[in-house]
Amino acid sequence: MPLNMKNILAAVKEVKSKSTKRKFSQSIELAINLQNIDMKKPEGRIQERIELPNPVGKERKVCVIASGEMALKAKKAGASLVVERGDLEALVGDKKKQKGLAKNYDIFIAEAPLMPLVGRSLGASLGPRGKMPTPVPPNANIKDQIERHRKIVLVRMRGQPVLQCRIGSEDMADKEIAENVQAVVRRIEGKLKRGIKNVRSVYLKTSMGSPVKVAM
Repeated sequence: MPLNMKNILAAVKEVKSKSTKRKFSQSIELAINLQNIDMKKPEGRIQERIELPNPVGKERKVCVIASGEMALKAKKAGASLVVERGDLEALVGDKKKQKGLAKNYDIFIAEAPLMPLVGRSLGASLGPRGKMPTPVPPNANIKDQIERHRKIVLVRMRGQPVLQCRIGSEDMADKEIAENVQAVVRRIEGKLKRGIKNVRSVYLKTSMGSPVKVAM
């Protein structure tokens, strides 16, 4: 059974009410603490890209790696950065630029035929961060892909039975934040052997605030 929407909304309201007013809109973060799982089995190595029902507020930086017509369409569609084949080849061996790209962009999409070159030029920088590009065919609607990927969050376990991700921002509607929370919890629940029974607790917090527990 997924988390009760009423309980999630109550936690969202409490998080917002406890938030100290800043000159910027703080992000809202989700933490899922797990229990009774074997860290050596697949359920202990969760890494999921989850498409949320609502954007997380602050626009996420999408880098598109493409050539020819797709590169042109990606620029027109508002990609944060378009890396073409020549640019990609120039990155081979330039670890500083590779790391800069991996650090400065949230999401990567690549034209499928370029994936082998992406692996050679950026694999060592993107792989450990869980940012390897989503491959798309040359005839893909890149505008739709960019819009969809701006709603995707990466959720992964890093040696501890805890999953964390940004779920929204405090200027979003409570219901939108709650829907995003529920989408992530449902996906993770489906990856666990005992479902929601493997979830010990769920917390929400603003980036600079204290955590609030969601009643289960």
